[in-house]
Amino acid sequence: MTSNLTDAGRATLAALADEIIPPSAAYGVPGAGDPAIVAEIEGDARRRMPHLATALQALDAFAEAQAGARFADLDAAARTATAAAYREACRGDADLIAALAAQCYYRDDRVMASIGMALRPPHPTGYEVADGDWSLLDPVRRRESFYRPTER
Repeated sequence: MTSNLTDAGRATLAALADEIIPPSAAYGVPGAGDPAIVAEIEGDARRRMPHLATALQALDAFAEAQAGARFADLDAAARTATAAAYREACRGDADLIAALAAQCYYRDDRVMASIGMALRPPHPTGYEVADGDWSLLDPVRRRESFYRPTER
C-alpha cells in the first residue's frame, strides 16, 4: 500500500484515532490507533489521502498553537483538550477522520470477536434480523414518488 502520510502524519493519525476510540483493557480490544487499524484507515482513505494528510498537518499546527507540541507528542490531558478544540474548529476534517476510524475499527477481527460477532463476511449466509414494526414504513409508502420511472 502506498501512502502519502509521513511518519509524523501517521503518528498524529494514530494518536487522534486513539482519542476517538481508546483501547480497553476491560474488553481486551485495541484502540483505533492500533497499527493494524491505522493501516486500514490509510487504505480506506486512498482517494481522500491529500485531504487526510492536510487535515493531519492542520491538527499538528493547531496543537502547536494550543499546547506547544505536535499532537502525538502531547500528554493525555492536553491531547484530549486539543482534540475537542480541533473538532469544534475543524468539524469537517474531524468528522472525516472519525468516520474512517470508526468504520475501520469495527472491521477489525479483535473488535468483532469482543462484541460477539462472527468473524466472517455478512454474505452469502447473512445475519438473522428480527422482525420489526413494518407499519413504520407507511408514511414512505404513502409518499408520492420522487423518481422518474424507467422505460421498458
